[in-house]
Amino acid sequence: MVTRLYTNPIFLEHLTPPGHPERPDRLRAVERMLDDEAFADLDRVIAPKGDEETILYAHPREFVERVRAAIPQEGIVRLDADTSVSPKSWQAVVTAVGAANAAVDDVFEGRAANVFVASRPPGHHAEKTTAMGFCLFNTAAIAARHAQRRHGVERVAIIDWDVHHGNGTQDIFWDDPTVMYCSTHQMPLYPGTGAKSETGVGNIVNAPLAPQTGSDVFRDAFNSRVLPAIDGFAPDLIIISAGFDAHHRDPLAEINLTEDDFDWATGQLMERATRHAGNRLVSLLEGGYDLQGLAFSVAAHVGRLMKG
Repeated sequence: MVTRLYTNPIFLEHLTPPGHPERPDRLRAVERMLDDEAFADLDRVIAPKGDEETILYAHPREFVERVRAAIPQEGIVRLDADTSVSPKSWQAVVTAVGAANAAVDDVFEGRAANVFVASRPPGHHAEKTTAMGFCLFNTAAIAARHAQRRHGVERVAIIDWDVHHGNGTQDIFWDDPTVMYCSTHQMPLYPGTGAKSETGVGNIVNAPLAPQTGSDVFRDAFNSRVLPAIDGFAPDLIIISAGFDAHHRDPLAEINLTEDDFDWATGQLMERATRHAGNRLVSLLEGGYDLQGLAFSVAAHVGRLMKG
């Protein structure tokens, strides 16, 4: 089977203030890279608009309606110092949810070996009742719940290698033993969560990385904490919160990874998907703010997915 790619022009219409790192050019850089002939075999599909009711799998209705009500008819409105919405943000975020859920359906219904969703805004900072850190709704969390509700999945593992801790995903699944959340991230760094001592009900595995560390420390964290946790949990589905801002070029952090590290980590998770989850793996774009670092890292990641 093929690797499927979901994207949609609507993702470019979620606008942020001038100079904001989470900008439409991020997705343009990814799309240009994936237009290379090396990716000719990607199964490219326009991301579908999502079912808005599925957002309630991870967020209460009052919060969802509060976000909807904040969408302006024109201009840009800040929800906090970092997080903004524009007139097309609702369509963009609902389509991001739709793409993530469709990707889950694809790997369970045999339409793809694995799926990469190139969408924005990102999602892993969105807590149950708080939009923050450039994120409105927690796409990975919604997709995990979708897998459980639609496909009867018992256990989902969400692996987050974004350089910022996914406080939102941790918040949503803090007391839920059916979803394991594993994160490598720089600490100290925004949002300030993600200590090793934060373990939920034994389902939260944090592997903080000190500033100015790189490949060896990252790979050791994977080998010593993340991969054994996956093997012990034996998930039916692996979802990657695939942020690429731990790349050495990224302006928002101080972890010195290269494209080879993302290639390696992708391969390790594919092996676990084969071992435990019938190869079912879905990857969702999160951060990554240097355009060259992002594009090259996505190329390495998707290239590895295509070898599966």
